[in-house]
Amino acid sequence: MEVSVEQSKTIQTRLVLPSDTNHLGTIFGGTVLAYIDEIAAISAMRHARKAVVTVSIDKVDFISSAKVGDILKLEAFVYSTGRTSMKVFVKVETEDLFTGEHHLTTTCFLTMVAIDQNKKPTPVPKVIISEQEEQIVQLYQQNKRNNKA
Repeated sequence: MEVSVEQSKTIQTRLVLPSDTNHLGTIFGGTVLAYIDEIAAISAMRHARKAVVTVSIDKVDFISSAKVGDILKLEAFVYSTGRTSMKVFVKVETEDLFTGEHHLTTTCFLTMVAIDQNKKPTPVPKVIISEQEEQIVQLYQQNKRNNKA
C-alpha cells in the first residue's frame, strides 16, 4: 500500500507566551522540541493511521529564536518510510503579528515507528513524495551536512 505525502502534512500555530520563554524573552529550546515531537507524531499517525513512538531526533538546527508575542508556525510531513519506520521533516517559522514577516527558526528530522496494540512495531504504508517535497528535504539535508562542525 502507498500513501501520498499529502496525507501526513500537518500545520500547527502557537503563540509564544511569557511562560514559554527564558530570562532573555526568547522561547526555551525544550519547548520548541516538545512542539516538534508532537507535530511529528501527528504527521506520522496521519500517514500510518496507527499509534507511533519517537525513535530518534536525528538532527535539529536552531537557526534563530522566537520571542514573546511571535506566532510559531510548525509544518511537518513524512518524507520516507521503512518497513515500520517513518522519517518526518519539521520546519518551524516565526511570524511577527504586526509586520507579517516570517523567519525560519528551526528545522528537524525525526524517526517515528508505528506500533500495534501490543506496543510492537507494525508495518506502515510506503510514502509517495512529490518532487517539490523531495527538493525541500534535500535542501535542508544538504544544509545540515554543510553545517556540521
